[in-house]
Amino acid sequence: MCNCGCNTCETKIQGPLLTEGKVKSLLSEGLQYHIDKQVPLFETVYRIGSDKHLALIKEARKMYSRNVIDLCEDDEALIKTHLGEFALYEGESVPLDLPMLNEDRKYNQEELLRLDLIARRRFDCDYEKCTDEQKAEVLKDKVKVGVKEALQEAKKEIDEAEFKGKKVALGKPKRGGPKAYYVYVKDGDKVKKVTFGSGGLRAKIKNKEARNAFAKRHNCKDKKDRTKAGYWSCNLPRYAPALGLGAKMNTFW
Repeated sequence: MCNCGCNTCETKIQGPLLTEGKVKSLLSEGLQYHIDKQVPLFETVYRIGSDKHLALIKEARKMYSRNVIDLCEDDEALIKTHLGEFALYEGESVPLDLPMLNEDRKYNQEELLRLDLIARRRFDCDYEKCTDEQKAEVLKDKVKVGVKEALQEAKKEIDEAEFKGKKVALGKPKRGGPKAYYVYVKDGDKVKKVTFGSGGLRAKIKNKEARNAFAKRHNCKDKKDRTKAGYWSCNLPRYAPALGLGAKMNTFW
């Protein structure tokens, strides 16, 4: 769904949103750029795997954990990986969740096929026939593909869990239950079913004055606990398309 409500134009993925203006001066230039220009972290302005890129992800993770910034679903999946963190492997500090290139080894048939596909798309030649500069570009694309695949796997693991022996999607509000809506969330090591909302929310979701009054009355800016009904009621407009309530609105009630 588009932000304008016409439901015909292409949806633009939102970049990080600053929720606490007092800390703006403490943000790095890179994170501030992503916020100001509305560039998702997933489409980083830095070279993937560079020191600045990893520092950006680590900073965003810290700010997100403190509820200083709000992120789109793709960026949430990104910071829930260990990208930006380092650990020791055989006595050497290595980056986590970052596909690494090893030019000293032979590529197997599957890897070479992938490199050939990227090279043909970019330069209309097989990988082995590319120039050194072209190969470098192909390998950069391969890293990007690897990061995307790692994110998809991480997001799948994050989004799925078991509730009473049944596979359920986490953080995906649905209609039904004893109230108007319900959602499954992680509460520590357990999965919790949160019911929330009423028919009145649906009737007023497109009314800006009603949304503002609801947000003020329920103190939505302080509702940060995803295991509580108040959080989901306050954030209902953000899940409007999935609930059949119209276009997504990146706002509180």
